[in-house]
Amino acid sequence: MKEIACQRCKDSLFTVMPMSPSRPVFFALCIAALSLLGAETAGAQTEVIVVSGGPAMRRWEDLRKPGEQHDRWWGNFVRSARVRMQEIKKGTPPGTIITWMVYRDAYDRRSAEDRQPLVSFVESVRDTYGVRLVWFRSGSDVINYINSGMNRRSVKVSGFEYFGHSNKFCFMFDYSSDVYGGSGSWLHETDLKRIRASAFTPNAYCQSWGCHTAESMSAAWKKATGLTMVGAYGKTDYSNGHLSGWKVQLAPGASWRRR
Repeated sequence: MKEIACQRCKDSLFTVMPMSPSRPVFFALCIAALSLLGAETAGAQTEVIVVSGGPAMRRWEDLRKPGEQHDRWWGNFVRSARVRMQEIKKGTPPGTIITWMVYRDAYDRRSAEDRQPLVSFVESVRDTYGVRLVWFRSGSDVINYINSGMNRRSVKVSGFEYFGHSNKFCFMFDYSSDVYGGSGSWLHETDLKRIRASAFTPNAYCQSWGCHTAESMSAAWKKATGLTMVGAYGKTDYSNGHLSGWKVQLAPGASWRRR
């Protein structure tokens, strides 16, 4: 130990401690701990959320001209979401949670109209493909699930995708289901500020497969979450899914944009 006299007061002494042999070991342990923490974070379990809105009612859509009708088939937003979830499962690390949120009320209504057990058909997708099924009824349900559907300290959202009706300002979960040409359940861009950005991983992939999202709502999503949302500038087309492997198509003149 080396002693140095204080210049202001020769009678007082302070001690300069040299680095002990154990200090390099301490720093090495710190570096190792940080490396392990980084590895644990990189391999942490994450969740992909896929949202499906509901189909229109035939009694409303039959009032439209043939070329303007929606949802001749009840399963547009179910089959396309199912195919996408299969892709996600193949492309994400083992253990990634895939949660499928489905707007139930529209399927209950269409079940009565089509005289088919559509809710059971939706549940069969859950059982066959091993995804978590969460029924919801409102935009607030979707926001609440993003924020706290799981412990967001340990399970971050690494993806969010939407299949359903939309305009440039909102997702419309029951368009032309309960009300002709309108929607009683939606997620509007002005509500997005209620989403906690901390619920997502920094590089979470987000996409809307509905119409017009890139024209306004994508920008609102980025402002709220810090994440870009791929969306359509123009209309999307679900009408010939059986000819495209149930991949959502763009209407003539539309394009995908990342905003």
